[in-house]
Formats: sequence, C-alpha cells, structure tokens
Amino acid sequence: MNKSLGVIAVVLLSLWAGWRQPVAPVVAAKRLPNFVVIFADDLGYGDVGVYGAQGYETPNLDRLAKEGVRFTDFYAAQAVCSASRAALLTGCYPNRIGIRGALDHTAKYGINDNEQTIAEVLKPRGYATAIFGKWHLGHHPQFLPTHHGFDEYFGLPYSNDMWPHHPVTKNYYPDVPLIEGDKVIQLDPDQTKLTTQYTERAVSFIERNKDKPFFLYVPHSMPHVPLHVSDKFKGKTARGLYGDVIAELDWSVGEILAALKRNGLDDNTLVIFTSDNGPWLEYGDHAGSRGNLRGSKGTAFEGGVREPFLARWPGRIPAGAVVKRPAMTIDLLPTLAKLAGAALPKDRLLDGRDIWQLLTARKNAKEPHDAFYFFWGGELHAVRSGKWKLHLPHPWRDVPELGRGGQPGRTRQAQIELSLFDLEADSSETTNVAARHPEVVTQLMVYVERARTDLGDTLVKREGKNVRPAGTLKTNP
Repeated sequence: MNKSLGVIAVVLLSLWAGWRQPVAPVVAAKRLPNFVVIFADDLGYGDVGVYGAQGYETPNLDRLAKEGVRFTDFYAAQAVCSASRAALLTGCYPNRIGIRGALDHTAKYGINDNEQTIAEVLKPRGYATAIFGKWHLGHHPQFLPTHHGFDEYFGLPYSNDMWPHHPVTKNYYPDVPLIEGDKVIQLDPDQTKLTTQYTERAVSFIERNKDKPFFLYVPHSMPHVPLHVSDKFKGKTARGLYGDVIAELDWSVGEILAALKRNGLDDNTLVIFTSDNGPWLEYGDHAGSRGNLRGSKGTAFEGGVREPFLARWPGRIPAGAVVKRPAMTIDLLPTLAKLAGAALPKDRLLDGRDIWQLLTARKNAKEPHDAFYFFWGGELHAVRSGKWKLHLPHPWRDVPELGRGGQPGRTRQAQIELSLFDLEADSSETTNVAARHPEVVTQLMVYVERARTDLGDTLVKREGKNVRPAGTLKTNP
C-alpha cells in the first residue's frame, strides 16, 4: 500500500513539474509577409491582357488578376519617371519631397536622406531588401538605393534612353552606366539582357532569403524606349518589337511567381504589378496602348496617369476580384507598413493611406482619400474626387503625328480650359460637364485650394507650406 502511494506521488510530482515548465507552441509564430513590387516603365493601361491588350498574350499577368485583384482606377502620382518613383517609394506626392520630372546625368540632387523609403520603413522589422532595375532618384552614390534602405541593387540609375544614341539629342548623354551596389560595373550594357538579368537577380534573392521576410522591388527598364528584348522573345508576337518586350516582361513575372512557389512562399507573399506612367505615345509602334483613355505620358489625362494594377496573395486577397475605386502608388508604403507591423515616420507628412480594405475588395470599404491631385512639374493640372475629375486651365502635350521604328513623332502644345469629367460615364474625358454641375466644380475647387496651400502651384505662382527639399549633392570641403 505504501509502495503504491509512493508510485502515485512520483507520477503526480512529474505531472506537476511538466505543467510548471513552459510548453512549446504547437505552431510556430506566424512569419511576417513578403512583398514583391514589380514596376514597369511606360506601360500603358491597355498593355495587359485583362486590360484589353492585342497582338500578344500576358498569361502570367492575367494569372495575377485571376488569382488576385484587379483595379480599374489605379494611378501613378505623376506621369513622368523620377516623380512617379519617388511617390511609390516614399508614400508622398513627389512635389512634397522636391522630386519632379526625370533626373538625368547632370542632376546634382536626388532623394533626401531624411525621407524614408518602403525599404527603410521595413528594415527595423528584419526585412531583407533589394532592388533590381531602374532607380531614377539620383545617380550619385549618396542617392543610390544602398544608401536608402536597400541591401542589394543592380540596374540602371536612370532611363535607358539617356545614352549617346538618343534619337533627338545625340551625344548629349554619356554611356549609360550599369550599377551594382554603388559602383559602376559596366558602361553601355547590352540592353537585350536587362530584363533577364533583373529577373535572375530577383529569383536568386528570393531563394537566398526564403527563411526571412523580404521586400523585393523590380522596376523594369522596359518598355521605355529604346526597346530591347532577348533572343528568346524576339519576333515572337504579332505586335512587333513592343509586343515581344511585353511578352518578356510577362515571362519575368512568371519566373518570380515560380520561385515563390518553389520555395514555399506562395501563400505568404503579396505580389503587386503596376507601371510608373502611361505610354510615350509619340513613339508610335514602339509605344504602348492607352486603351480608350485620353492623353499619354507627360499629361494629367487618364492615359498619362491611370495604370494597370494587379495584386495577388493567396488566402488573403480574393481571387478574381475587381475594384473600381481609385487608389494611387502613394498608398503602397502605408499599406505594406501596416501589414508588416512597421512604424510610419511621425515627424513628417505622408500623403498615402492604408488601402488594405480595397486590396481585399471589401464591399463596404471606405475610400481613404477625399481627393487625388495630378501635377506636371510644379503645375497643378487636375484633381479627382469620387467619380469626378476637374482639369484646371493648363497647357498639355498633344501628339498629332506618331513616330515609327524608335523615332518620335510630332508633338504640339495644346490648351485645356476648366473642364469637369464624369469618369464613370466618360473615362475618355471627352465631354466637359462643368456647366451642368457647378456645385461639383465648386466642391472640387475647395480641394484645389487645399492642394495649392499645401503643395503649391506654379501656374498661379503659389508656394506650398508643407513641402520638403530634395537631397543635394554633398561636396568635399
């Protein structure tokens, strides 16, 4: 009897000791999500299959739409290279941070050290970060990606046409540099290899960082002119060289998706695809399609700023969803930050808002913006609120004659007067309804005044109260 009691006591003590010890969780703590942002250059609204592309197919991009969400009214912040990229990476209108137009080899300014890129916001959460492609926020070492939150960089520091063979300004530009880290590794690289090289680097980065969260940014140099494509896609489409280039970009998306799947990361990765601005229409058969939209790159019309936007995250974003509410590239930084549990800078104004409810196609999702602003340089050209878009009187670049074979056509300066468009009924911006809706014009002019006070407007000689300077080139004493 005493022996039995002793055995029972030992058992009870063992159970008690086990209860007192910390128990390992059955499921490991959930990993932070990975983010992949693929950014095309000068891709038009009508250049993807699900947006109406003709003469070639885009099965991998169409797959993003089939397995994720497609936006019908997604915007670049400005219809030109550097400004657009500044907005995406900082969550700010480019005018707020002093980045306008397209920086070239003579620029002695770039992104300010005080601004925080998506990469810098995510780094404190343990993210590996990389960019493979076109940077265009300053080509001097202090402005390059590895000084602004990115662990790795391989690509061109500005547009691929900023080279001695430019069709309009021959011998103005030096040989375009290919940079790795912050060092030039080659001058005048073979551009037919760029899309493949960016893709191979992206796949390698995924494989090397599969065990930690990562942010991968792939801003392709294509389809910006001059168009270049690898031999494996040359002559493969009915659309000619432009279609071949898009087919290779679509292949690149497929390679990235395959790498995610192969490394078991498919269900923990948000993949986003969009473009920096609309097609460079004066290049004709070497330019993309704006669909049924008006205007093109360099304008505040829909053809210049409305972009394809696809996002996929299995299990988190519903498959085949279509969102018709407007959003903008400035919204990516705060959205990714929230998903990663990362802190946003509190000592400066940001313009972007969290659009996760839109990305997940929530039926009752609130629109986080009451208005979007469209600048060209320092000029405020248009404002959108809801379905309404108001163009202020401004000059714009029209293209009456298209070019061919890599040569630009003819442009002219046109003028638009105060015009109101109902984008739900008239996405082509053809019918001015300002006279029929004076109350809408009045409301949108309130937003115009707000933008002019906040960000300025050189058309009316207004300086913004809340703008910050670009970074300036540091010189040795």
